[in-house]
Amino acid sequence: MATAEQARERLVADLVRDGRVRSPRVRAAMEAVPRHLFLPGLDPAAAYADEAVPIKTDGGVTVSSVSQPSMVAIMLEQLEAAPGHRVLEIGAGAGWNAGLLAHVVGPDGAVITVDIDDDLVEGTRKNLAAAGLERVTAVTADGAGGYPAGAPYDRIELTVGATAIRPEWVAQLVPDGRLLLPLTVRGSQLSIAFTHTGPGLLTSTSVRSCAFVRLRGAGADPGRDTVLPGGGWTVQPACRDVAEGDAGLEVLERALHEPGRDRDAPVPGSVSDLWDGLGLWCALADPRVVRLLGPDGGCLARSLFGLAGVRAGLGLVTEDGCALLVADPPATIRSFGPGGDGAADRLAALAAGWVRAGRPHAADLRVDAVVPELADDPPPVPDGGREIVDGAGTRLRIAWGTGP
Repeated sequence: MATAEQARERLVADLVRDGRVRSPRVRAAMEAVPRHLFLPGLDPAAAYADEAVPIKTDGGVTVSSVSQPSMVAIMLEQLEAAPGHRVLEIGAGAGWNAGLLAHVVGPDGAVITVDIDDDLVEGTRKNLAAAGLERVTAVTADGAGGYPAGAPYDRIELTVGATAIRPEWVAQLVPDGRLLLPLTVRGSQLSIAFTHTGPGLLTSTSVRSCAFVRLRGAGADPGRDTVLPGGGWTVQPACRDVAEGDAGLEVLERALHEPGRDRDAPVPGSVSDLWDGLGLWCALADPRVVRLLGPDGGCLARSLFGLAGVRAGLGLVTEDGCALLVADPPATIRSFGPGGDGAADRLAALAAGWVRAGRPHAADLRVDAVVPELADDPPPVPDGGREIVDGAGTRLRIAWGTGP
């Protein structure tokens, strides 16, 4: 069996090979900070596997985990922390990411990590001490408010998913500072690195797909997922209005148990495209788009996106019809109800537009954010862009590099 040091060396080599680790600072941190000391219950092979490890659950739901090493590396590269920086991390977990940050910023920098649960913070302190990184300050606090006692910060990183950019985080950043967070945008969770370009103004420097447990406390979002009665299908609407539109969801519920009308689709789907590529493109263009996660039965369970083991799909719902993208060869769009043909036309047009644009993904997005209560002179929405107001009132201005 490989030693912890050998397992860590192999992990870092894999991350470098795959382009997850690119900078000398991040590589040095990944090589120096031992992940297994933050997961003392695991053997080295498991501790250095490229997998997230749940460390706390509530009612069977994971509320805290040690993140997947490849995602940690991606976000550290996005953050671009440097020696001497003052960093706030929201979502301490077991403390591994805070330890990596401490190595990056060095003895002249400072890292404060907060979590909402006392037991997690106590575990973080013990793990950091075991790794010889006691200079990290671990605090029990609701990260929705940032941590004003230590502000201002050169960098703020969230390692939990958020559905809004809270003004407290932006207010605690220095000019030209960076905010990095997993932000849910029309149902897709995106790791977005923002630069603080002016009072209340943020501009994205990089966007990547991600998946994190959600923020708890004052910034928690109850979610929009709806489980349809009868078949156990879960609907994830792109927009809250669809989740609250009972008529549209009733049509969808009926559709999953009735035969539909098929037409050729411009493109087959994949599970990654459901959230990152085609699904993100469609959801940004039309708030009536939904994603479906299916049970082990149902007439479409084995055909949605062509993957029986995953059973997920993309749809568009109106008040009197719906259309679903089905990837059983040949790829088809299946429509239901009186308004189904119109929904199918729209879904086909969106899919064709995605193909024409070169099948863009999250990394092709540009996101500007305006916090009205902090901004002096908000810039206009860019040409070809869209504006979405999140739950905290922040205005997200979103555009594709090629434009839909």
